[in-house]
Formats: sequence, structure tokens, C-alpha cells
Amino acid sequence: MKMIARLMMTALIGLMLAACESAPVRDPAYAPARPVVPPAPPQNTGTIYQQGHAMAWFENLRARRVGDMLTVKLMEKTKASKKASSSANKSSNVNMTNPLLLGSALQFNAPGLIPLASNVGNSLAFNTNSQQSLKGEGDAAQSNALSGDITVTVTEVLPNGYLVVRGEKRIGINQGNEYVRLSGIVRPYDIDATNSVLSTKLADPTIVYVGDGPVADASVVGWLSRFFISAIFPF
Repeated sequence: MKMIARLMMTALIGLMLAACESAPVRDPAYAPARPVVPPAPPQNTGTIYQQGHAMAWFENLRARRVGDMLTVKLMEKTKASKKASSSANKSSNVNMTNPLLLGSALQFNAPGLIPLASNVGNSLAFNTNSQQSLKGEGDAAQSNALSGDITVTVTEVLPNGYLVVRGEKRIGINQGNEYVRLSGIVRPYDIDATNSVLSTKLADPTIVYVGDGPVADASVVGWLSRFFISAIFPF
């Protein structure tokens, strides 16, 4: 029994130590693309210039091929608000007098078993009143901002010349990691002379900013708390 207890304690300590470490987790969906390697040109001997060894003195350094790098300047800022209110009121009143029969008001007596206010000299007159009121209000607001730079790679060149880019930036801070993931479609005309483009110029953009580690885990609501604040909780 002591040996089993020691093994369980050792395994527990190992799990605790493993939980304390937070290694970066690479998302394969944002892995950089490798450039396409063209076949080696045939070597011609006996001339001054050799194919495959030329150097361009004047060349456009903007990204245009698969594997080229492109810097995206994050300039994201969104703000949204929504407010709604509704109100409804309804009331009704029904009043009926006691009918007359041959000039006399109808009256009846009831036995004591019927729960009436009076068992003698009752009439058919009645009066009902009802009133309903409904009032609802809703208010929602959201604001987000993200700035910085991230360098991505070209993964595909579309038939119209547009570039499909994607990339991931990983930053380790203390015991956690921060990830910035980006993908989208870039128009070559929007790339400036520094081989940079604004994130607001991307088509079909996907920008993800997440983190892991003890700090990120502490800000996550537990499964039991999520149940009590979810829509399936009946109270």
C-alpha cells in the first residue's frame, strides 16, 4: 500500500509540474508557406553570363510570389452599440347588471356548500376588471482595438494577381504565451514601397489574438459557473 501511495504521489507531482509549464502551441493553419523552388536551369559554358547567377540592380521588393514576406500593420478599431425598448399596456372592464324578469330582479339562494359571499338573495350581476402591463429594455455596447505589426507570408497567388497571406506571431511573457494569427487576401496595389499593407485593406480577414498559461486560465469561467449563467439554467 505504501508503494502504491508513493507512485500516486509521484504521478500527481509530475502532473502539477507539467501543468505549470506552458509551451507554445503552433497552429498549423497559420504555418508559413515555403516558396516554390523552380527547376535548376541548364548551365551554359563558354560565355560570360551564366544562367541562375544574375543579380537585379533595380527590382520591385514588394511581395508577389508564394513564400514572399509581407508586413501587415494592424489598425483595427471597432465600436458598436445597440439599444432597444418596448412597452405595452392593456386593460378591460366588464360590468353586467342583474337582469329583470317580469319587472322583478332575479334573486336566488344557494346552499352553504357553495363558497359565495352570501347564500341568501344573490343576483346575476357581476363586474370584472383586468389590467396587463409589459415593459422591456435592452442595451449592448462593444469596443475593440488592436494595433501593431505582424509579418506574414504569401501562400497563394490568385488568377487575378491577388495574394493570399497568412502568418502567426508568438510572444512568450512570463509564464504564458500570446498569439496573433492573421490571414486574408491582399491586393498588390495596396502594398506600399516598404512592403507593408494596412490590415483594413485585407479582404476576408481573420485576425485572432489569444493567449495561454496561468493568467489566461484564471480569466476563464469554469464549467459549473458557465452552467449557472447559461440559457439552459431554469432559474
